[in-house]
Amino acid sequence: MINNNLINPQSIVVVGGSDNVQTPGGKIVKNLIDGNFTGKLFVINLKADSVQGIKSYKSVKELPQVDLAIIAIAAKFTLETVQILATEKQTRGFIIISAGYSEESHEGADLENKIVEIIESVNGSLIGPNCIGLLNTNYNGVFTTPIPELSTQGVDFVSGSGATAVFIIESAMAKGLKFSSVWSVGNSAQLGVEDILEYLDDTFDAQNSSKVKLLYIESVNKPQKLLKHARSLIAKGCKIAAIKAGSSEAGSRAASSHTGALASPDVAVNALFEKAGIVRCYGREELTTVASIFMLPALKGENIAIITHAGGPAVMLTDALSNGGLKIPPINSPELLEKLYSGSSVSNPIDFLATGTAAQLGDILDFCESKFTHIDGMAVIFGSPGLSPVFDVYELLHQKMKTSKKPIFPILPSVVNVKNEIEEFVKKGNVCFPDEVIFGNALSKVFASAKKVSFEKEDYLIDKEKIRKVIASAENGYLQPEQIQNLLDAAGILRAGEGVAKTQAEALQIAQNLGFQVVMKVIGPVHKSDVGGVVLNVTTSERAALEFERMIQIKDTTAILIQPMLSGIELFVGAKREGDFGHLLMCGLGGIFIEILKDVRTKLCPITKLEAQEMIRNLKSYGIIKGARGQKGVNEEQFAEILARLSALLEIAPEIFEMDINPLLGSPEKVIAVDARIRIEKSKD
Repeated sequence: MINNNLINPQSIVVVGGSDNVQTPGGKIVKNLIDGNFTGKLFVINLKADSVQGIKSYKSVKELPQVDLAIIAIAAKFTLETVQILATEKQTRGFIIISAGYSEESHEGADLENKIVEIIESVNGSLIGPNCIGLLNTNYNGVFTTPIPELSTQGVDFVSGSGATAVFIIESAMAKGLKFSSVWSVGNSAQLGVEDILEYLDDTFDAQNSSKVKLLYIESVNKPQKLLKHARSLIAKGCKIAAIKAGSSEAGSRAASSHTGALASPDVAVNALFEKAGIVRCYGREELTTVASIFMLPALKGENIAIITHAGGPAVMLTDALSNGGLKIPPINSPELLEKLYSGSSVSNPIDFLATGTAAQLGDILDFCESKFTHIDGMAVIFGSPGLSPVFDVYELLHQKMKTSKKPIFPILPSVVNVKNEIEEFVKKGNVCFPDEVIFGNALSKVFASAKKVSFEKEDYLIDKEKIRKVIASAENGYLQPEQIQNLLDAAGILRAGEGVAKTQAEALQIAQNLGFQVVMKVIGPVHKSDVGGVVLNVTTSERAALEFERMIQIKDTTAILIQPMLSGIELFVGAKREGDFGHLLMCGLGGIFIEILKDVRTKLCPITKLEAQEMIRNLKSYGIIKGARGQKGVNEEQFAEILARLSALLEIAPEIFEMDINPLLGSPEKVIAVDARIRIEKSKD
């Protein structure tokens, strides 16, 4: 869908170009000229014969053939313009800057659709409408500034918002980041963020393509495409960071299960990014800081040396790194201390005082590189009180960063006092970080993300035919206990023995067959405990008879479920189908703890058993599951296998909309499903 006319045009027409560089059309012409576009450049302007020294045509009908059109005229005039360009001028690349389309009205959406139909009828490519344009190493097709330094080894950046793209570029430039391309997709009438990522994947060249991709996404419209191509790019050696805006939800969602209440579109985004290997960011400073970290050698271990001439920033950085899971290990080196001024400290942070010299910084970096074998990376904080220039310090830092095998992270907070020194440092091809806390949080996030690994799925013995038979015979809504039992059995999930009683006589018979003690639960009400629909420790026939008569009268109750009374740690697993994302699988402690603690880990299906183990071990309550203070834990192997088997069940039965197994009862010997709810929602097609 993305063609060479869009990427590397030999001729460009700016429709709506002018001499006024304070208008979008005028600024696009200026940016193309300033960017030394080497092809033929044309302008359409109704009133001028020449625009910024470029020959201007009154109508697109007068144009020769042209590869790419950048359109900056009122929306109502664009349809005819596109029609002529596509059918008469063999134009196959289009960037529509103008607004006034689907973002404004139904009429605008209709206009947008008609434009897309014309462009697609000639196999053309469209960026926009309602965007700032496209910027790459071939041409500056944007109406905004600043224009960052362009390099094929810079960052590929795709944004759903033009204004946000500008702010992110400004943030990035201050840190020394270069760009390979900037794509502002606007309304994504034809090409959205996911489509651009697909193109970057399909055309990736390990020698010449950028290995860092940044995304700003306002809505994930094609999650499976995003997942596929992000994973593919990361497998090829790329690194990806993204902001997904709109993480909060206004109002509450009606939910009929614990899973429904805990799952949300934003939880799905987190699960998608985690599975893809995308580092999720929540602001432009974090995004560009993560990108700058990506441009440096990867941190191989968790031990950081903090090197500083200012105590406060070092303390704040220590906190940020430690809270993020990285370590600031002790350092003890009388030999290094001898090379520093009196009053310095090498305990880590290594503080060589405000009077420290470039030579002393060099000694510290050499020790960290060669002698301190337990150190994996160095964070250097160096600013200035403004007393004297520090060009020598930054030149030394530049040289050490080129030769060090361990990553050196330059944190340069004096953006006013040493503005000139930082600019020179950046011009030499370096990145830097102005804020130690944002850097510390970002480095922690990047390091944690780098530890994610992909695993092959296991093949479990699952009765697919039985599962499909249950689903085929089920109506939309909640399954009956017998249907749930059949699904769990077919998936190989151990469950408690049970029976369903609609009469008192049936209840007594089931209780006697199972053997007292038993548990009695209403079937029908969503939250059984809230309506008095759960009774534990029923030990006699008399009690069973009395409780049956009471419970069967509870509103919405259709029958009573009877199970043996089991003991163990209450666990929870659940699943929720979240649109095109697919199924989210969740786990945590069960019973009332799911509501109180909300300590849940979520992954996007399908998952492997190793991914399931990661979910379990990342729970805050993992100590309880593992066993603590003499308390018996849970058979973690079986717990993980249940999660993996449920993932396989969901693949076979995508019609499952929501599922709760709460509780599972876990002991060192086994994990047993005690209570489950499964809701089916089949397509109406």
